[in-house]
Amino acid sequence: MEAFLYIFILGLAILGTPIFVVMILFSAVAFSFADIELSALAIEVYKIASAPTLLTIPLFTFAGYMMAEAKSPQRLLRLAQASFGWLPGGVAIVSLIICAFFTAFTGASGVTIIALGGLLYPMLLKEKYSEKFSLGLITTSGSLGLLFPPSLPIILYGIVAKVNIDDLFLAGLVPGMILILILSMYSLYKGDRNFTRTQKFSVNELKSSFFAARYEVPLPFIVLGGIYGGFMTPTEASAICAFYVFIMECFLYKDISLSKDLPRVMKESMSLVGAIILILCCALAVTNYLVDEEVPVRILELMKSLIDDKFTFLLCLNIFLLVVGAMMDIFSAIIVVVPLILPIATEFGVDPIHLAIIFLTNLEIGYITPPVGINLFISSFRFNKSVTQIYKDVVPFLLLLLGALIIITYIPWLSLLWF
Repeated sequence: MEAFLYIFILGLAILGTPIFVVMILFSAVAFSFADIELSALAIEVYKIASAPTLLTIPLFTFAGYMMAEAKSPQRLLRLAQASFGWLPGGVAIVSLIICAFFTAFTGASGVTIIALGGLLYPMLLKEKYSEKFSLGLITTSGSLGLLFPPSLPIILYGIVAKVNIDDLFLAGLVPGMILILILSMYSLYKGDRNFTRTQKFSVNELKSSFFAARYEVPLPFIVLGGIYGGFMTPTEASAICAFYVFIMECFLYKDISLSKDLPRVMKESMSLVGAIILILCCALAVTNYLVDEEVPVRILELMKSLIDDKFTFLLCLNIFLLVVGAMMDIFSAIIVVVPLILPIATEFGVDPIHLAIIFLTNLEIGYITPPVGINLFISSFRFNKSVTQIYKDVVPFLLLLLGALIIITYIPWLSLLWF
C-alpha cells in the first residue's frame, strides 16, 4: 500500500501537478506511515510564519514588480546607455547591468526577460549585433542578478539554511560582479569584432538621463547603505524600499495609477509570494521528515565511500546542482535541496556561506541549461523563436558561466572576502 501511494504521488508529479500539492501529499503519507501526527505540518507553517525575515520577501517583490511595471526600465536603460554606450559592445554591457539590477529586485527571471526584452532586443539588433548573440545575451541576463542584494533567492536561502542574510548579501557581490565582468568582456570582444557602432559620449545626455532617473539612482544606496551602515535590518530595509518605490512610481513619476494599475501589480506580485511561501511550508515538512529518517546521514556515508576529498565533492556537487537548477525552479530547489546538502558539505569542510554562493550560482546557470531551463522557454515565447534555436544561442554564454562557476567554486575567498 505504501509503495502504491508513493508511485501515485510520483505519477501526479510527472503529470504536472503543482509541486506544493506533491510535497504535501508526500508529507502526509510519509508522516502517516511513520506514526507522526499530521499536526506536524501545521507546526511547520507556524514556524515559517513567525520568522521575522519572511516579511522581506513580499516587500522586495512588490517593489520589484512596481518598478518593472512603471517606466523605470526605460529611465535606467537610458542612464546606463549614456554611461557605457560609447564603449565597443557598450549596449550589450548596458543590457547585462540593467537586467542584473531588475532580477536582483524582482527575484524572478521571467519578469526581467518579459519586461526588458522588448526594449533591449531591438537596441542590440540596431547596433549590428547578430540575432544569435542578442537572443543569447537577453536569455542569459534574465537570471544574472540573483547573487546581488536584495535578491529573493538569497533571502530564502538564508531562511532555510539559517545563515545570516546580511552575510549572504555581502558574499554574493564579488562572484556576481565576476559573472558580469566575464560576460562583459565577451560582449566587448563581439562588439569590436563585429564593428558595432558606438554612440559618442555626451555629458549633456549623461546629465539629462541622470536627472530623469534621479529617484531610482538612490534606491540601491538606501537599501544597501542602510543595511551595512547598521541603520536598519534587512526587514526594515525591505519596508523602506517598498514604501520608497510606491511613492516614487505613484506620486513622483505618476507611472502607476492608484486605482487602475496598483491593484493588478499587487495581485501579480503577491501571487508569486504566495506560491513561494506555500512551497516553503510544504517542502520543509518533507525535508524535516527526511532529516528525521537520517537520509542526509545515509547520503553522506555513501558519498564518503565514493569520494575522499573536497575537490571531488565540489565537482560532483556542481554537476548535481546544475541538473537540479535545470529541472526545478530556484525557490523549490532551495527549499528541498539545501537542508539535504548542507550537513554533507559541512562534513567535507565547505564554508556555509561559500556553499550558498556555489548553490545560487549553479541554479542561476540552471535557468539557461538545456533542455528544460526555464529562461529558454520564456525567451522562446517572448521573441517567438523555436526553443531549439534558443538552445544554440545560449551555448557560448553557458560555457562562459560554467567557467565562472569553476572560479567561484575553487577560489572560496571570492565569496569570503568580507569575513
